[in-house]
Amino acid sequence: MSERLLELTQVTKSFGAVRALKGVSFDLRPGEVHALLGENGAGKSTLIKIITGAHAPDSGRVEIGGSRVEGLNPARARALGIACIYQQPALFPQLSVAENIALRLEPSRMLRTIRWSERRRVAERLLAQVGAEIDSLCEVGDLSMPQQQLVEIACALGVGARILIMDEPTASLTQKEQRLLFGVVEDLRQKGIGIVYISHRLEEIFQLADRVTVLRDGESVGTFVASEVTEAALIERMVGREVAQVYPEREGEVGEPVLTLESVSSAAAGVGDVSLVVHAGEVVGVSGLVGAGRTELARVLFGLMPADRGVIRIHGERVDIDSPRRAVSHGIAYVPEDRRRHGIILEMSVASNTTLAIHERVFPGGWLRSSAENALASEFIRDLGIKAEGPHAVGASLSGGNQQKVSLARWLATRPRLLILDEPTQGVDIGAKAEIHKIVRRLARDGLAVLMISSDLPEVLGMSDRIAVMRNGRIAGILPGGTDARAVMALALGQA
Repeated sequence: MSERLLELTQVTKSFGAVRALKGVSFDLRPGEVHALLGENGAGKSTLIKIITGAHAPDSGRVEIGGSRVEGLNPARARALGIACIYQQPALFPQLSVAENIALRLEPSRMLRTIRWSERRRVAERLLAQVGAEIDSLCEVGDLSMPQQQLVEIACALGVGARILIMDEPTASLTQKEQRLLFGVVEDLRQKGIGIVYISHRLEEIFQLADRVTVLRDGESVGTFVASEVTEAALIERMVGREVAQVYPEREGEVGEPVLTLESVSSAAAGVGDVSLVVHAGEVVGVSGLVGAGRTELARVLFGLMPADRGVIRIHGERVDIDSPRRAVSHGIAYVPEDRRRHGIILEMSVASNTTLAIHERVFPGGWLRSSAENALASEFIRDLGIKAEGPHAVGASLSGGNQQKVSLARWLATRPRLLILDEPTQGVDIGAKAEIHKIVRRLARDGLAVLMISSDLPEVLGMSDRIAVMRNGRIAGILPGGTDARAVMALALGQA
């Protein structure tokens, strides 16, 4: 058996009465990609914080390079060759790439001479090692997300990292950028670096991982050789039950047109000549490559980037949507892609988030009625299955899936006729994803018209009654639900 770079044995960790880890064991070998899977709240983040020294375990054994380590802290973890790359890179946007790398590598002394040419030389050498074609003098704030991740990896190589933790590294990357990152991961593997890889995207796990460890409710429920386990088996272990059907059955009748677009264009949004109909009781998926104009179309319909040409009809009546307020007045609701920035306010309670868009209804005359607000929030907590301690629970205390449900509750409270969902299950775990799918199907069955934008092609195929495929700001074609994935990609790539 290969020497272990990292080994945790029966590690426990509690926060007050909550037991986050209940005797978890985990190990990592040189040149291995070991995936860590689990639903939100399963204990992944706590385990990573113990490995990086941010948390001390209550009990258990931590070994690095075969030696037991006591009193691990972040500085010592870095010295022992542990580096972590988070979904949002921890870089200084106003500083250059070379300066950011130097901050990780150079000793922190008050009086010393800064050798700028040496800084640049070191940065360029490390960037070349990860295949990054980035000017070392460029400000980090001007780089794309994948470029920033490559800078983080270069920093990790510079400090001699032997253990690299990658936490949801592809959440905001295009397919081309993902392929670049996967190539870098393979190069790191060849150098003997061990990688702990965390992702909700199971297809990535089967592409990259040698082994997979599944956590559930703070416990390790098994470690598997990736090539010897199925996706269904991993899902069952993550959620604690068999998931016989990932996508819910289509139910109910399709009703009258709710939204009708006739050659709608917006120069500001880069959307042109879009014609589309969405009926009551129907889920219309919007697919296409990143940059195809999907989110921009949603912003046009919600009045954030108003149309400058064409006709928009709601229930057959021509409407002008020049602001979100006007959109809401016409029965349009929009759950945006980035729930943490635009979906909910993390510092506010579930109740306050739920009523953000309907203050005039809940608080007539400007009089605050907390009882009415709490009652409405409690109703959505029950109906959407939001796991929270009650309407007073703060948004930041909820898991990603439950934050997404609160964002959905906020707009369902407006009693919409058309619901626009932009990446409704991005970054949520398997169980929460299935719950959100059921909610969307139930809303459609009850007569709501749903326009669902998603980069997850299986989700689009499994959830949509019809699929509008966008390319270059236009609809390249409309396909029936259940169509072949190749037909969708052909339209998205301009091959049909």
